Amino acid sequence: MTPKHEEENLEQIVNSPSYVLPQNDTDFLAGESMRGVRLQLEYTKPQEFLTRQKINSTIILFGGTQIVERSQAEGQLKQLKKQLEEEGTRPELERAIQRAERQLAKSKYYDEARAFASLVSQHSYHNDRYDYVIVTGGGPGIMEAGNRGAYDVGAPSIGLNITLPEEQHPNPYITPGLCFMFHYFAMRKMHFLMRAKALVVFPGGFGTFDELFDALTLRQTDRMQAIPVILYGTDYWKQAINWEFLADEAVIRDEHLELLNFADSPTEAWNIITKFHEADPEAKVIAP
Repeated sequence: MTPKHEEENLEQIVNSPSYVLPQNDTDFLAGESMRGVRLQLEYTKPQEFLTRQKINSTIILFGGTQIVERSQAEGQLKQLKKQLEEEGTRPELERAIQRAERQLAKSKYYDEARAFASLVSQHSYHNDRYDYVIVTGGGPGIMEAGNRGAYDVGAPSIGLNITLPEEQHPNPYITPGLCFMFHYFAMRKMHFLMRAKALVVFPGGFGTFDELFDALTLRQTDRMQAIPVILYGTDYWKQAINWEFLADEAVIRDEHLELLNFADSPTEAWNIITKFHEADPEAKVIAP
């Protein structure tokens, strides 16, 4: 081999993907064979950050991304009505206005989720650690309201974002250093539930239902710690799901209905949590 060929060959060696340190080789780490490692990383990284920030326990707050504060909902409805005046009636526009009116009616839940998170977060720090820290999916709507409520009182809150085809961006009220990005729903669900002292679920759609039924299944089968599951907005939840029908049809046991609590005010939801954990030596709470 001539010196020129040696030099060319050496350049190919050091520029080959095989020569890259595994931890620096993003193509290798993104491959199918490394899926187990990626799952481990998505468990370990948030765990280390949360431990470092002395986060001992959480309260999960779920709800619809489309439930926004009143001023935004009013603006959306006003714009649609203006469009109707300019373009005339048509079925899809009338349907959009109908939906916007329902969104406006539910904007109260944004305010109440924010108020609930503020109430809870006032009692989160004691004994040099944080308990009952609000954790959301980190996105808009009810998630934003939850993080915003904690932000209002200067308390930490957590956001667990996930990569989606329509990219989800963090809302601006999450505590810096406590917002995490996930690829795997399974790891995200684990981090939601493993420190949870309560689950509070505001009105929402498929994603909200998914998280609710995931937690209910784990509670039903005793595969997670005992926590109160609170459905916020009694009328919405009892119309959306006929829980008694499920028991009457013998697809769940009657006692499974006892896993559910209903609340219609921030104080009512917080009282359910404090009563449930009043004898809990690991995370004392202060009643409002």
